Amino acid sequence: MTIKSGVKLEAGWLSHLELEFNQPYMKSLRAFLLEQKQEGKTIYPRGNDVFNALNATPLNKVKVVILGQDPYHGPGQAHGLCFSVQNGVKTPPSLVNIFKELRSDLGLEEESLSSGFLSSWADQGVLLLNSVLTVEKANAASHQGKGWEVFTDKIIELVNRELSGCVFLLWGAYAQKKGAVIDTAKHLVLKAPHPSPLSAHRGFMGCQHFSQCNAYLKRKGEAEIDWRTDIAKKG
Repeated sequence: MTIKSGVKLEAGWLSHLELEFNQPYMKSLRAFLLEQKQEGKTIYPRGNDVFNALNATPLNKVKVVILGQDPYHGPGQAHGLCFSVQNGVKTPPSLVNIFKELRSDLGLEEESLSSGFLSSWADQGVLLLNSVLTVEKANAASHQGKGWEVFTDKIIELVNRELSGCVFLLWGAYAQKKGAVIDTAKHLVLKAPHPSPLSAHRGFMGCQHFSQCNAYLKRKGEAEIDWRTDIAKKG
């Protein structure tokens, strides 16, 4: 996978981020990814999906931001939306806990969260953004510190500056540190431990972030998020 200056990016994002692709950190990142490819390494997600979070949720449609860390590094999982997996793939442990909290918080039925494919959230204005946008197969966190974090910091700063009344769901210390720039006078920032099985019991379970998010959107006169993941089945 390579990053080109003419990368396919939704127009609203591209108008603000295009110059980033000519910055030294991005050129270095491009060289790193090219080297990985030349060495025969498999990179997830596939090239067309790397910027999926931005293309699936245009800048002017963003209502909620969920920050993840790295893409999944197993076959068939990552497709550019944080915490989401492709259709037919087993639901990962952190997403299992997210679904448990959704059922507890909103009373959703188990069958309404039968899919780990979260594109319906993105379609409604939930920006599912990882801090790092690529990873080597079977090598977790292998692309950290290569430049992606600078780029995704720019995205968060852009949402913070250009929009108002967004809900930021910051789960875990990593996301909370990355989201420290967010203006809490303009946006709602909700913090909790990460939904990983290692930390979910420390306060993620029972955080009620989803009901708080929807209550905030409703107060603003915005449509609430339908957090079901089988919307396509139910219509």
